[in-house]
Amino acid sequence: MASSFKGLDLFGSGAHRFMMARQGLYAVPLSVVGGDPTQAGSNWFGDLELEIHVRGRLVAASEPALWTLRDAITAQAESSSTPVPGTLIDGHGRAWVSMSLYRYEEEGAVDRGRVWSVGYTARLRRFIGT
Repeated sequence: MASSFKGLDLFGSGAHRFMMARQGLYAVPLSVVGGDPTQAGSNWFGDLELEIHVRGRLVAASEPALWTLRDAITAQAESSSTPVPGTLIDGHGRAWVSMSLYRYEEEGAVDRGRVWSVGYTARLRRFIGT
């Protein structure tokens, strides 16, 4: 089974893996909230938003083909003021609904050889209220 986001094969050109970011409650020390550095304890402000990171390599036969893969991901990360959520599916069939691809970061330089490739991290989040 192939991974996908909104039915698009954005990550399948090379090896990639899915990782869940931190989960639980958003807690802040009271010393930060109240401005008193001697205040002990913490307060929670709700649940953390679900976040999945996809790390991998985009791999293509040529530089233009690599740009096509990059552009496909950034087209999903760039939108107007409101992200458009969709379903993220990993390579094992696990699905997360209402996810928005909000950040794409390349890691290192483009490798040029028999194939062109670049490492990346794509960050998807289920924004509260979407």
